[in-house]
Amino acid sequence: MPGAAPLRVMVGKSLLINTTERLKRVSVADPAVADALVVTPTQVLVNGLAPGETSLLIWDELERSRSFDLRVDVDITAAAEEIRKLFPNEQIQVSPSRSAIVLSGHVTTEDVAKHAGALATAYSKNVVNVLTFGPVGADEVLLEVKFAEVDRSAFTQLGINMFSTGSGNTIGTVTTGQFGSVSVGPVTSNPTGAATTTTAAVNNFLNLFFFNPQVNLGAVIEALHQRSLLEILAEPNLVALNGKEASFLAGGEFPFPVVQPSATGISTVTIQFREFGVRLKFTPVIQPNGSIHLHVAPEVSTLDFANAVTVSGTTVPALSTRKADTEFELQDGQSFVIAGLIDNRVTEIMSKIPGLGDIPILGNFFRSKNFQKSKSELMVLCTARRVSPTAEMPKGPAMPIPTLDPNQFDKKK
Repeated sequence: MPGAAPLRVMVGKSLLINTTERLKRVSVADPAVADALVVTPTQVLVNGLAPGETSLLIWDELERSRSFDLRVDVDITAAAEEIRKLFPNEQIQVSPSRSAIVLSGHVTTEDVAKHAGALATAYSKNVVNVLTFGPVGADEVLLEVKFAEVDRSAFTQLGINMFSTGSGNTIGTVTTGQFGSVSVGPVTSNPTGAATTTTAAVNNFLNLFFFNPQVNLGAVIEALHQRSLLEILAEPNLVALNGKEASFLAGGEFPFPVVQPSATGISTVTIQFREFGVRLKFTPVIQPNGSIHLHVAPEVSTLDFANAVTVSGTTVPALSTRKADTEFELQDGQSFVIAGLIDNRVTEIMSKIPGLGDIPILGNFFRSKNFQKSKSELMVLCTARRVSPTAEMPKGPAMPIPTLDPNQFDKKK
């Protein structure tokens, strides 16, 4: 069958082939490599004689023929067991390749690689030794990371406070109390008793203020709309040995009280410090094919005082955290992006005077609304590179203006 995998058998071993058709005869192109024998009308027994490749042909009772590629490899069973017994802590793979024994993997020292190759020659004259040696952590990986966080927020306040300073001998105010209030002072009598006056104190002039002294009526209209954009960017570069973990933290620590009971029944409070900020942990493993397997755990946390708790009279903020933990494989110099860490919050608070606030159109004068929307998205971009130490002195930062001219001392006054 064209494209089919070749039949494989080891030297000194046998392979039994089952067919659905009744066989008439079989033939091997090179009898020195293998021989074939029809043991039953539907079974063929193939014996490996010497390493090499040949063709196996079979005919059924209707004289229809089929051809198979047959490969005979050297027997590695005894060699693999002996190497595993003498080097139990080494990563040595033993595989056949026609008449040769192939040794592959990674060992600790060069002497181990040579001794394993010498041992394999006792089982085959042809030995292909491709073992590598050296410490596992000899290679280093540089991870270039960029943290980008975009925080968009919108803030809206709508409300009205109305007050009267005594029109028709009547004073009063109308307010929901959400955005401050207007206080109307007590009535003060004229010494002659002919007239009375009142005073009004406006606590907040945001944003529009109106007062008509003829009708003694005033209003404070609050209409505030605010938009803000915040970007936070951190660009740490980390270097880690192959198979070792590296970590990065840009932030701080906040005190956290912990209540611990004692045997006397009197609890004591101890202080522990918890970390927050931009954190990254990664562990690289360089594969035999040269690719880099990464275990990456980015995390961004901030102090959240809105959900704080009180412990023994101390206010402890909560932590708002966004993090990911993933593993993947990439080539040297390739990059990956972790996105979609979105935090979307909407807060709407409405206050109104019962009854009056439900009147169509006019009810808007007896309502106030506070609307706040916040949306933030975190993106992590990482690039992995294989690096090695260098003896060259790194260049310092370039000064835009030289602070000292080295040639000024050579000039003659």
